Amino acid sequence: MAAASTHYMYVLECADGSLYTGYAVDVRARLAVHNAGKGAKYTRARLPVSLLAYAEFATKHDAMHAEYVFKQLSRNEKDALLAAASHATFEEALKNVLT
Repeated sequence: MAAASTHYMYVLECADGSLYTGYAVDVRARLAVHNAGKGAKYTRARLPVSLLAYAEFATKHDAMHAEYVFKQLSRNEKDALLAAASHATFEEALKNVLT
């Protein structure tokens, strides 16, 4: 995973079942930061978190746009998208909501 020029949008599941979406250049390192209690304030109160999905983008702008679009979806829409990603890549599943 981790060329500096690669950008990711990722989805975590928190211990309380809620979802957290973020941006990173190294998803595994960011997951470790979250689980160390040093990530986002939202996840600090909901540890541990687990990685559900991530999508790779060529630019930071594209990754952050995908994060924004995902956050605008209802929980049911997010769950459906994540389920679709289990049959294809998360990038492919996201294409439907990004276009």
